Amino acid sequence: MLPELLQKANLFHILFVFDEQLACKTKAGRCPFCCDILDWGNYPRKPRGELCKVADEDMIRFSLCCRNPNCRRRTKPPSCRFFGRKVYWSCVILVVMAFRQNRPHGHSAAKLREKLGVSHQTIARWIRYFREEFPSSDQWKRLRGKVVGTIKDSQLPSNLLRHFADECRSEEKGMVKCLWFLASGLL
Repeated sequence: MLPELLQKANLFHILFVFDEQLACKTKAGRCPFCCDILDWGNYPRKPRGELCKVADEDMIRFSLCCRNPNCRRRTKPPSCRFFGRKVYWSCVILVVMAFRQNRPHGHSAAKLREKLGVSHQTIARWIRYFREEFPSSDQWKRLRGKVVGTIKDSQLPSNLLRHFADECRSEEKGMVKCLWFLASGLL
């Protein structure tokens, strides 16, 4: 069921709307470097891995730039659609990792790689990231106490995604809630 989520353009639009809310909240604040006003400095991204046509507007990466000419530093608000500089959609990363960790019947890793165009090396980097970097990251340390203790660091992000899917009784809503949680820290 999870790969079929990636065929729904409305999933990408919902994530865009959440990103827009996070960006507006960040813009309402001040530059974290000099406390001046922030202006929009959005730019297009061409993420990989979608299985459907995603609207061009949904591929905008919200970004803010300090108005102070002596600062002009960029501030990127949290995002439900993008994991930092990774070039794949965050929902694609979660789906691939969930399948890699759970290995459901009828879906081989090779089939998923072929469908999404993800290489062995990329999946190996994602595995390393979720095994070694993410569990010890400041982000996960802040979020860890907000979810049940049954989520094991060794099974991230699969168990986290399953937790939200079970809570919402829907894989699509669970995916959206999981990505919102990872981006905003809010439940």
